[in-house]
Amino acid sequence: MVQSLVERRLSEIVSRLKQLRGDLAVADEQLAHFTEATDEARLRALVSETPLADREHRDAKKHSDAMARHREELVTAIAKLEVDQDELLDRLLEERARRG
Repeated sequence: MVQSLVERRLSEIVSRLKQLRGDLAVADEQLAHFTEATDEARLRALVSETPLADREHRDAKKHSDAMARHREELVTAIAKLEVDQDELLDRLLEERARRG
């Protein structure tokens, strides 16, 4: 791969990593909020033992689980991009070593 193409791809990866890491920080905050809300709803459901409280707990749990899945997708995407970045850096170093 031509050096400029490798550098361009590295630049794209760096930008995407910054974006995903920012998204991950937001997801972490939201997950903490949803987890807290789920815990509170669970306690209310246990204390009140009403169908409404049970439904609120289930709904809160669904939101929390969905955010946990989203967070995991972000972590996976970041890990994949970091592997891609490492491979491109290795390729760039190899090309520079051959030339220099």
